[in-house]
Amino acid sequence: MQPGSPDDDGPTPEAPSEPVDPTPKASSEPLGPTSEASSEPVGPGRRRRAVLGGIVTAVAALLVLAVFTSPIETSTMTPAAFLRLPVEALVAVVLLLVVPARTRRWVAGTLGLLLGVVAIWKILDLGFLSVLQRPFDPALDWTLFDDAESFLSDSIGKAGAIGAAVVAGLLALGLPVLLARAALRLSGPLTRRRTATARTVAALCAVWITCAVLGAQLVPGIPFADRNVSQLARDRALMVRAGILDQDAFAAEASVDAFRGTPAEQLLTGLRGKDVIVAFIESYGRTALESPEIAPQVEPVLEADTATLGTAGFSARSAYLTSSTVGSGSGLAHATLLSGLWIDSNRRWRNLTSSDRFTLSGAFQQAGWRTVGIMPGNTRAWPEGDFYRFDKVWDIRDMGYRGPAFSWATMPDQYALAAFERDEYGKPDRVPLFAQINLVSSHAPWVPIPQQVDWNDVGDGSIFAPMAAEGAAAQDVWSDPARLRHEYGRSIGYSMDSLVSFVQRYGNDNTVLVVLGDHQPLPIVTGDSPNRDVPISIIARDRSVLDRMGGWGWQDGLKPGPDAPVWRMDSFRDRFLTAFGPNGDPAAPGH
Repeated sequence: MQPGSPDDDGPTPEAPSEPVDPTPKASSEPLGPTSEASSEPVGPGRRRRAVLGGIVTAVAALLVLAVFTSPIETSTMTPAAFLRLPVEALVAVVLLLVVPARTRRWVAGTLGLLLGVVAIWKILDLGFLSVLQRPFDPALDWTLFDDAESFLSDSIGKAGAIGAAVVAGLLALGLPVLLARAALRLSGPLTRRRTATARTVAALCAVWITCAVLGAQLVPGIPFADRNVSQLARDRALMVRAGILDQDAFAAEASVDAFRGTPAEQLLTGLRGKDVIVAFIESYGRTALESPEIAPQVEPVLEADTATLGTAGFSARSAYLTSSTVGSGSGLAHATLLSGLWIDSNRRWRNLTSSDRFTLSGAFQQAGWRTVGIMPGNTRAWPEGDFYRFDKVWDIRDMGYRGPAFSWATMPDQYALAAFERDEYGKPDRVPLFAQINLVSSHAPWVPIPQQVDWNDVGDGSIFAPMAAEGAAAQDVWSDPARLRHEYGRSIGYSMDSLVSFVQRYGNDNTVLVVLGDHQPLPIVTGDSPNRDVPISIIARDRSVLDRMGGWGWQDGLKPGPDAPVWRMDSFRDRFLTAFGPNGDPAAPGH
């Protein structure tokens, strides 16, 4: 149809203002109502998307800022502690503004990934400071995750431990990815408004400098002008450097040994014919004797046990040692006591056990004693027994126990002592023994706790099965810190009662027992106390043994008082070897 024909819908003069092709016109008529109908939801939908996008961007900003400002100590983990201005965030924004546009997304993603690593590191530090009162050491602490899994299994159950492991794995993988996406999300609006962003950053930099100079704080002890990520990186670099330097320092310390090369006939002359037992009570710290919540439980036990020893003809002298570790790391304390070196890290422990250091157990072996280790907590071979010069190491696999585990404790302390009596101490016609016995019933989570049975009924340990089934569940106790501390005190009492009952039943004139804690319990028991002292007692029936300790100033009984001597744990080996060597004999010339 040509324009101006009778069939055309419009008059000829107005034809130029209409579309020449009738098809667009015809199609435009039905589209009109549809377009009008769809235009109603378009506006609100876009607004919803804009609001949602703004929320996502705000969440991304809060997440990034939270990682920058989060503390690494539980004592400062409060909402107000996050109200800080991190200089690293300002530097990151400046970097995004100055890099070329083609590389900006790569830079933002990389910064986010690094921030994810920082987040993981802070979580690890938070955990290690809470439990071990020291930060995570990436070079050496990976081996502790097996112990953490075992502890969680005992505390919250196997399913809970698996769940915690899954969550940890997801965090390790997901946090860097999440932080990278958050950084990418923020990079767009920050760089699209370059001028406004630059002015804001400049103003915030001025605020940061002013607050840093003035030492401004919204929360006491936490500067508002924050740089904790930079400090974290600096501290870890210094940790690595200190570790490298410590290698040389430790080698120098280990090279000094007054007893290396001492002839066998001059070692331990004051203990000839004696059976010497060094018994470590797990987590037996000074807190057990001085905490207002725990001491009322433990003190009566020590007083009663001191009386029991006296009735059996035994006496005790007590003091304190300062442990090289706290909360965990029993092996570090054992190594410190036996080697006479300060072993406060896995690095030092590895260096020690790969050396030929002269240990207290090695001195006994060289002087003719049979040396044994009673290690009920060991579930696999322990090659370090060769370093300590043990003739035999007994562990859960060959101690004949047929009863149940008590959370982390593989067996009750009474059974471990009964097995020692059966397999070593009670053997006729044997040579004198030196034994290290690691008692485990007072290991966290401290429930359930066994009960004493008649020594004749111990058998293969089956008698303890009802006690494990009827005891409190760790999950319930750990939700109540006051109850947890109560159970901790009970566990210490049980371990001490087991030892004293053993001495009363099987001890004789040749029995010498050194009983001590390895370290203070976890901070959930001790609070924020930095104290690392553990009680130590030496028990004997032969007065000549205790007479050799006359110059030590130790106090009578199993409970050292608040003014009792405190030695570093690494000093014990030399003091002990001196006191019970030829120069420590009270009858020797000069004494």
